[in-house]
Amino acid sequence: MTAPNPATPARRNEAWRHIGRVLSAAASMTVLAGCEDKNAYVAPPPPKVDVATPVQRPVTRYIEATGNTAPIKSVDLVARVQGFLQSIDYQDGTFVKQGTQLFTIEPETYKLKLEQAQAAEIGAQASVRQTDADYKRQAELVQRQAVSQATLDNSTSARDNAQANLQQAQVNTRLAQVNYGYTKVTAPFDGIVSAHMVSVGELVGVSSPTQLATIVAMDPIYVNFTVNEQDVLRIRAEAARRGYTPANLKQFPIQIGLQTETGYPHEGHLDYVAPTLNQSTGTLAVRGLVANDKRLLLPGYFVRVRVPFEQEKSSLLVPDAALGSDQGGRYLLVVNGDNVVEQRKVQIGPVDNGLRVIESGLKPDDRVVIAGLLRVIPGQKIDPQVTKIEQPQASSK
Repeated sequence: MTAPNPATPARRNEAWRHIGRVLSAAASMTVLAGCEDKNAYVAPPPPKVDVATPVQRPVTRYIEATGNTAPIKSVDLVARVQGFLQSIDYQDGTFVKQGTQLFTIEPETYKLKLEQAQAAEIGAQASVRQTDADYKRQAELVQRQAVSQATLDNSTSARDNAQANLQQAQVNTRLAQVNYGYTKVTAPFDGIVSAHMVSVGELVGVSSPTQLATIVAMDPIYVNFTVNEQDVLRIRAEAARRGYTPANLKQFPIQIGLQTETGYPHEGHLDYVAPTLNQSTGTLAVRGLVANDKRLLLPGYFVRVRVPFEQEKSSLLVPDAALGSDQGGRYLLVVNGDNVVEQRKVQIGPVDNGLRVIESGLKPDDRVVIAGLLRVIPGQKIDPQVTKIEQPQASSK
């Protein structure tokens, strides 16, 4: 008969505890394994970025410059005869038509001198008639040998002197008439007259012509500006392509705008091109002629000038906001066929109706990043959202 083993329950308890530890460890491993699966890195989706193909449309090329306006006529009105200023016959700063009387200078004295000269001319005419009749009579007597040749010679001399005196009298009359006309100072052309510089009753024209005022023609008006040598070569090349001669250069239109105006609302045409370049500045002096019937342009204004000289049939344009810059120059972010962003160096041109002309470095079918440039970097894959470039309202600014 076998005796009972007293350690058997203890062993069984130890075995259960071992089994519990194993199961607990297995459960912990399972939990840890589950945690590791949840913390695994998952790449974020590519960012959504707006892209668009460049706009294609005709673009007019311009030469742009800064100029200043100048009157086509500006004349100092002066007293050409001596006398007291009798009246001022206009309002300062008003527009007057050609021939309008502006000043009157003591006309009575010069009127009397004119009448005196006219009377002397009448006396000279009478002397001519008398001496001419005497010459004819003496000539007939000489033919009949009734008088000597010396008598005829004296008559001829008297007639010639009388005719010379008549010519002198006629000249004196015209001079007196001119001086009498100078007593009335009139507008030589349509324009605006400045404030008067003398007062009524003042003695003018004593030793030299006295300036009374200034008259300035306002319509049309000159616009003077300069063009650099490169632009001159471009204009001449375009003129040669169109078959223009130097005389035809006046067919080039010009557009100008004031510093406070939007665009170029005033239009005209080229009026003068200097025959030579200024070697010290490398520029060519150019002048335009612009209508100014409303007199919005005053002489001396600084204005923005542009001259359209070339029409391109198709140019590529993008918003200015799509352009970036670095030490290498300007660039665009372009999306390739794999939706990866590439940096593309470009040459830019002028702004045309709110969009920037791209001279080179871009193709018509390129997809350009037009928004969110700070969210993308070259070499990054993106989710392109194809959109269309909205063209701003037409503006000439």
